[in-house]
Amino acid sequence: MAGNFSFDIVSEFDKGEMNNVLDQVQREVTTRYDLKGTSSNIDWLNSEKNGFLVTGDNQFHLDAIIEMVRKKAATRGVSQKTFDTSKEPTTSNMKMTWEITFKKGLDQEKAKKITALLRDRLPKVKAQIQGEEVRVMSPKKDELQQAMQLIRDTDFDFPVSFTNFR
Repeated sequence: MAGNFSFDIVSEFDKGEMNNVLDQVQREVTTRYDLKGTSSNIDWLNSEKNGFLVTGDNQFHLDAIIEMVRKKAATRGVSQKTFDTSKEPTTSNMKMTWEITFKKGLDQEKAKKITALLRDRLPKVKAQIQGEEVRVMSPKKDELQQAMQLIRDTDFDFPVSFTNFR
């Protein structure tokens, strides 16, 4: 095997898993005792399916639904860092709505954090930014495994996953 081995570091989520999370939470919302008779609901934010629109009568209902989303996502292997809950809920017509968007893609700043970390800790591994992903290359598979473990152990404020193993 001549040449370099490589993999890509990306920040994305599985839409199929998000679909499953939404379906499970919608089912649980309809059966939960404390949410019966309320306007509590969860649906897609838009047709691109890049977020959830959570509605409820009060903040307690919104928090309960978000907690369900987090639990279902965790059991399905979806990172909690995928959900951007920084936007404040809005109130209108005695109903609260909360737009929860999904974080996706590595911008330049995030990609530079990853490459700087790899350069400092693992100097034999080459990392380069390619659009919204970081390509990591090395002649040894062991070094790539060390790089993956380093990325997993580092607590970034965005989700990271690995693709395109060669």
